[in-house]
Amino acid sequence: MSQQDASIIERLKNDDLAAFDELYLKYFKLLCASAYFFLKNDNDAKDIVQNLFMDIWDKKLYRHFHNDVKGYLFLAVKNRCLNFIKKQKVQEVRGQGLNLFYDTNGDEAAREEEQVGLQEKLQGLLSKMKGQKKSAITMVYFNDKKYSEAAEGMGIGVNSLKTHLKAALKKLREGMKTKK
Repeated sequence: MSQQDASIIERLKNDDLAAFDELYLKYFKLLCASAYFFLKNDNDAKDIVQNLFMDIWDKKLYRHFHNDVKGYLFLAVKNRCLNFIKKQKVQEVRGQGLNLFYDTNGDEAAREEEQVGLQEKLQGLLSKMKGQKKSAITMVYFNDKKYSEAAEGMGIGVNSLKTHLKAALKKLREGMKTKK
């Protein structure tokens, strides 16, 4: 670890905001470049690094800095990028699950025309749905909650949540197949 980093860490542990600014200025651009390597999106990369620095100060993560600050920062950015990518993939899969309700045959213009009616039908089916099924669908597919978060929010186990989701999706599929 460089002498400068050691000094910054010591000052940070004494809640010195100027030391935090030095750390930020020293590593922000390098960390953004590292995040860009994973994400291939400049804005997402900057957001990841900015959130890391906010957490370092707000959650006092600097108290966990010991020897290799640079290594810690780069590893933290890498992990946050990988989690971001994983979350995007989960959202993509969830979106594909909802797209199963729509007819994928025909041209784009026809699909767009039908989509409004299908969305209204889906909203109608959701509004008629009651209880745990509705809560499960809403929390997982519309509020982007993880299964564990949704289950905890509903006061049930993850397996129970999955059962409610399966039943709700089955009901929605059946309702979407029927004619208006």
